[in-house]
Formats: sequence, structure tokens, C-alpha cells
Amino acid sequence: MIRLIASDVDGTLIKDSTPDLYPEMVEAIKKLKERGILFCAASGRQYESLQNVFRDVAGEIAYIAENGAHIRYRDENISVTPMKREYVEGIMEMLRPYYGECETVVSTPRGSLIESKSQEFLDLITYGYHNAFRQVEDVLAQGEEIIKIAIYRKGSIRELGESVFIPAWKDKVKACMAGEEWVDFMDSSVDKGNALKFLEAYLGIGRQETMAFGDNDNDIGMMLAAGESYAVEGAVEKVRKAAGNICPGWAEKGVYQIINAKILSQVLTVKEP
Repeated sequence: MIRLIASDVDGTLIKDSTPDLYPEMVEAIKKLKERGILFCAASGRQYESLQNVFRDVAGEIAYIAENGAHIRYRDENISVTPMKREYVEGIMEMLRPYYGECETVVSTPRGSLIESKSQEFLDLITYGYHNAFRQVEDVLAQGEEIIKIAIYRKGSIRELGESVFIPAWKDKVKACMAGEEWVDFMDSSVDKGNALKFLEAYLGIGRQETMAFGDNDNDIGMMLAAGESYAVEGAVEKVRKAAGNICPGWAEKGVYQIINAKILSQVLTVKEP
């Protein structure tokens, strides 16, 4: 009996870097709530960006933001995991020489810090992701608690990420692909799977009562933390192997299809978390 559904957003629920959720999914989330089933948006995006995507049901869901470095429920932060300052400084030192080819977003619990002066990138962050951010000369000079660093390369960053960025830091922090155009760095304890386990424990929900959906490397832990898991068609092979099932991708509204067929079409009610 499912009581919690967690879904990745970009590449799983909707097209990468888009700001809107389709109406059928909005209605599905409302119907899930009526049955006492909590929906959780689980993403590398910041909380403010996710809140915009789910604006029609924003107060009715839980959020695993920044890959799990920031977890919110009922308008409260229930978990925030900062990075070690020395690692933040080292990662920024590695990434800055790639400016021009790549761009960075540095996340705090109160929004993002961006050094870029590229209008195209700033427009993507503003109108694509709807991030809350401040443009600064030096993110390290702001004295902010940093929970994630993300580097972006238009088109694809996979080759550079898997050959340079991730190997350089994989023994010190959690470094992973977060979509075809992003590499994310967080504290080593941060993982969507760990965040989902935290949320399960917080709500008193068991693994077998949880369903999860994903498509990329940062979703693998979440596949393993849920009793019923789905990789969307087009997911990377490691996610397909970690998931128990395969479902249609975002273009076919696969997450909605599964929720509708497996839960909403059933005559079933459960206790709300």
C-alpha cells in the first residue's frame, strides 16, 4: 500500500529546464492527497524553482531539493546539509578556469549565488528554472552556508564531468551527473536516496510503502530506497538497473500513467502521513 511517491523532475516528470507541470499531474497530486498519499518532488533544483513548478499544489507536497541537501515539508526546513568550506573553495578553484565554456550555480538554503555575466545563462536560470539568485563577483566572499555547487555546459557536460570533474572530487564529496547538462557537488552524505530514507523515517512510512521515479545518476539511491521504483524510458543504464521497473518517459507523461493506473484507478484509501 503506497503512502509516499517521490519523483525526479527534469527528464523524468517534465522536460529538462522547463518551468511548468502539466495539468493532469497537478490533478493527480490533488487526488493523491485526498487518499492520504504524499507526493514528493525530488530534484537537483533549488527549493524555489521546485515551488514554482508545483505552484498549483505547492503547499500540498514535500520537497527533496538540491539532491537532498535541502528537505522541506509543510513550509519548514526539516533537513539542511552544508558542504565543508575547504571543499567549496577547492571545487570553485577547479571550476573557474572553465568559465566561458561552463557556468556555475552555488546554492544556499536561501537561494543561489551566480558569478556568471552571460545573459543567456542568466535567462535560463531566471525564466527556465525560476531560481531565486543573486549575481555576485565572488561567491566565496559572501559568507553564506553553501549546500551545493553545480556546473552547467549547454548541450552536454557528460564527457567533461565523467572524465574530469567527478573523478577529481568523488573521494571527498558527492559528485554526480544531474542531467545531461549539469554536474552537482554536495556533502558526501547527500543523496536523494538518503533524503528519501530521512523523509520516510520522519513521516513513519516504510520502504515498501514508497514509490519512486527517476532517470539519471543522482536518482540511483532513490530507486533503492523505495519498495517500488521506476526508471523512465531513456534513463541512463545504471538507473535502469537499479530500478525495479521501466515506464514511459516525460513526453508520454509516464509518471502520471503509472500513478493513475496503479493507484488512482484503485478503490483505496490510506491514512494521511
